[in-house]
Amino acid sequence: MTYIGTNKFLTCISVTLILEYEDVMLRHFPKMSKQKINDFLDYFCAISEQVKINYLWRPHLKDPGDDMLLELAFGSNSRYIITYNKKDFAGIEKFNIEILTPKEFLIILGVLS
Repeated sequence: MTYIGTNKFLTCISVTLILEYEDVMLRHFPKMSKQKINDFLDYFCAISEQVKINYLWRPHLKDPGDDMLLELAFGSNSRYIITYNKKDFAGIEKFNIEILTPKEFLIILGVLS
């Protein structure tokens, strides 16, 4: 069962995040055609809310890539950042954003118990 593209939750993106996704996919899936990667990213953009980031208050976290996600989450009033990389987001509780692993998020959705 898939929840992406449903009303169960809303994914938020920024231009910077999509460029990061493209870079990572090209490096980690070298056998996948660029067209298939672009098709996936086009779909992901179509079902997501694009958030324009008008402010930069970096650095807040150790990794600039993580700061980009924090800015996106804050700018979109997101409740969660879903990542396996929880330790690198230490201290963001003051922004009222919770860091969850994918498993923790699936439990909240009721997919896992």
